[in-house]
Amino acid sequence: MSNSSSISPFLLLALADTRQLQLLHFCLFLGISLAALLANGLVISAAVFLLLFFLSAEFYLLTVICYDRYMSICNPLHYGTLLGSRACAPMAAAAWASAFLHALMHTASTFSLPQCHGNALGQFFCEVPHILKLSLSKSYLRELGLLAVSACLGFGCFVFIVFSYVQIFRAMLRISSKQRQHKAFSTCLPHLALVYLFLSTVMFAHLKPPSISSPSLDLALSVLYLVLFPALKPLIYSLRNQELKKALRELMSGCFSATTHCLLPSVIGSWCTS
Repeated sequence: MSNSSSISPFLLLALADTRQLQLLHFCLFLGISLAALLANGLVISAAVFLLLFFLSAEFYLLTVICYDRYMSICNPLHYGTLLGSRACAPMAAAAWASAFLHALMHTASTFSLPQCHGNALGQFFCEVPHILKLSLSKSYLRELGLLAVSACLGFGCFVFIVFSYVQIFRAMLRISSKQRQHKAFSTCLPHLALVYLFLSTVMFAHLKPPSISSPSLDLALSVLYLVLFPALKPLIYSLRNQELKKALRELMSGCFSATTHCLLPSVIGSWCTS
């Protein structure tokens, strides 16, 4: 038998022999790798960041709309001067800027937490309380401090909304004209329904006792205020549109007549058979 030897390592040959082409290839592949790493990092950051941003902006804008309802009903004579076109843009910008700062702080703090309990979350998004459960480091106290500040800001907005609506309903009850009173109620009730739906689901999801907590319940509550609430917003706000109401009535009456037309022969036939 002839002597033979096996070679286990592999030798990767250079793509080019000249120094200039080697540097060019190095810069090219390094740029592609860094771009891929940056793109994936931006996707991950967007999924933590954008969720907090839109949730915070939603609540702040609901508070701004509540102030708009308060001024239009309780101080109608000063509404044009205090809440004109010049005032709406700064209030909306302040709401978006506050939400941006809030989301940026939480995102930066969340990425700095070491995950000691794995990386499996029983959610369809990276929710901050669930991420904190995976960390055992003392650095989570910083995130808890941010959550406490966020809770104080949210509670302040909640108190403002409650106080505003108390004043709004007191003013509406003093309106003598039934038509104006109905108009005021129809203006405020859609917004109040959205505030109640949003706050009730969020507060119950994060403040419920641990004894009734379960992964399926947490997931259902998250779907309520992240999926169902944005889907109901256009419908609730559009109910004041008379053309939409007419179209919905026609659609419901058409469905009802079609159902009756389909079921009536079978019902009559069953009666005749019996």
